[in-house]
Amino acid sequence: MQKNLFVSERIVHPFEPFFCGDSRVLFVGSLPSVKSRENGFYYGHPQNRFWKMLAIVFFEERPNSIDEKKDFLRRNKIALYDSIKECTICGSADSSIRDVKPSDIKSIVENSKVEKILANGKTATKFFLKYQDEALCSMLKILPSTSPANAAFSLEKLCEIWGRELKN
Repeated sequence: MQKNLFVSERIVHPFEPFFCGDSRVLFVGSLPSVKSRENGFYYGHPQNRFWKMLAIVFFEERPNSIDEKKDFLRRNKIALYDSIKECTICGSADSSIRDVKPSDIKSIVENSKVEKILANGKTATKFFLKYQDEALCSMLKILPSTSPANAAFSLEKLCEIWGRELKN
């Protein structure tokens, strides 16, 4: 039975933050899409360019399974989470997000070696800046979204921008 994507529902983030003690960069999105929630891990929509872009930037094979993705993140010292812990949303529509409870980003930074936080798009940035403290906000860099809805940026352009930031 398919859910009605035009009905708002209360979503509690279904995934734990992914990080290791030696993670150096934290990527924050807004909230997992319907497809990601169905697939059980971050950036699970097949059209999202996140994993493909990272594979190109790090000169690695694109990870496919959840275990491969976790291994990829560990190897490259990347942490993943979202700026929203809980909200009301209609399907995957960022524009419908309301009644937000923010994620605990501070504990990720305190329990890792994260030096830089990269926001995957405007919605992640908006909610991060609204709810996180000044010290965390000063670590944030806004990058273009890897979402398929962000047609203004080609895969090549995303790789160039994200790659430049990851090499700094």
